[in-house]
Amino acid sequence: MFGYDTGVLASILEFDEWKSYFHHPGSIGVGVIVSILTAGCFVGSLFAGWLADKYSRKRTIMIACVVFSLGAAIQCGSINRAMLIAGRFVSGLGVGVLSMTVPMFQSELAPAEIRGRLVSFQQWSITWGIVVSYWVDYGLHFVQSDVAWRVPIGIQIVPAAVLFVAMFFMPYSPRWLVDHGHVDEAHVVLANLRAMGDLNAPDVVTELEEIKESVRIDGVTAVRSYAELFHVPIRRRVALGIAVHALSQLSGINVTLYFAPTIFKQSGLTGKNASLLAQGLSGVVNCLFTIPAILWIDRWGRRKTLMFGSLGCGIAYFVQAVASGATQHKTYDDNGDLNLNLPTGPSYVVIVMIYVFIASFAMSWGPVSWVYPSEIFPMHIRSKANSTSTAANWLFNFVISLVSPILIKRITWGLDLIFAIIMFASIGIVYLFFPETKNRSLEDMEIIFGGSVWAHRDKKRIAEYDASGMLGQVGENKTHNLTLF
Repeated sequence: MFGYDTGVLASILEFDEWKSYFHHPGSIGVGVIVSILTAGCFVGSLFAGWLADKYSRKRTIMIACVVFSLGAAIQCGSINRAMLIAGRFVSGLGVGVLSMTVPMFQSELAPAEIRGRLVSFQQWSITWGIVVSYWVDYGLHFVQSDVAWRVPIGIQIVPAAVLFVAMFFMPYSPRWLVDHGHVDEAHVVLANLRAMGDLNAPDVVTELEEIKESVRIDGVTAVRSYAELFHVPIRRRVALGIAVHALSQLSGINVTLYFAPTIFKQSGLTGKNASLLAQGLSGVVNCLFTIPAILWIDRWGRRKTLMFGSLGCGIAYFVQAVASGATQHKTYDDNGDLNLNLPTGPSYVVIVMIYVFIASFAMSWGPVSWVYPSEIFPMHIRSKANSTSTAANWLFNFVISLVSPILIKRITWGLDLIFAIIMFASIGIVYLFFPETKNRSLEDMEIIFGGSVWAHRDKKRIAEYDASGMLGQVGENKTHNLTLF
């Protein structure tokens, strides 16, 4: 849903029919229309924690589907710019709730050894939504009426309806059930998920006891308020949850996704058809290169995945900046749109590097930015902490999408250089501060985050806990009836 809504407007912004209907909005107007969705996401994610705790993860997802569909209907029927903006804000409320609740719901259902892979499916679903939206737009850009943009916008109601119906067949989170006193129901859910309904399976009994003990301790010692996010035991994890989302957005991925046709035009592709086709291919690259992360994230680990992804993104941006900055020649058309004239060789280099950046992001920051925050927080504060870190994602997304149309025109290749510096810096940030969480149970995180804030210095302590048996290290060869690939 979010992927489709992200991608669908990127192409529509270049449709003559859309521009004419909404009176050719300038850079600021386009920035507002694009970014208002993320403003809604920010607000929605702030309320998502309370909803998920009170009404369950399952019901919260269903509520979000209804809200998203309402916003999509308003967008589809827009008769002026204000109505379009209002519809995107309402859709954003739904996306904001989903973006926090879905990864948390997945992480609470998944066994530790495939949790990363399972939560990564959210990012893969986002990329599929982007791919579908790009090619729907491409197929309709020949239509000479407002149908060209109304139909693509209206289609986004379909996945929301499918998810809403599918949730009737999904279980409640066993951790939420235990936290609300429904231990027997949680036992049945775990047995169905882990052991084909065998209530006496050792893995099921052990995991249920771990959850019960975690909830019991939280009930005695924990304060369930947002104020606890700033207390010493939790604030380090909150900072890392915010950091992984912030760095994901500061990679510039949504500049590429929101404004891909404009960027490809600046890179030397002439004609609307060519830029939309290149955009469609970028969506395919994004989708395909998320698959390696799904397959290997629980073997590579979160730290290595992020650091190698940052290296690839940084190199791609740096090469783009050099190739574009050294050879570009600026011109402006009658509408004031910027055209960058690049020689054929540098133009091809820039286009290839755009795809390299997308591939590097898809294999790293794309999935890990959702996996990591969903697994590091204790049960009693998980919803509120995830809500806060996800809100940071949307706050950075909002700012970047608001100012990007202006920056793309004003500093062109300088924006690539800024993103390159951020990506290279993120390698050091991850190495210094982000502990490894692969193959750890959610209940193990108290020990993982109980040492030095310098993650690279804390490996010895973690190894000692592993040797003593105090950490529930999950072996790579351990299997459940639920498997992926």
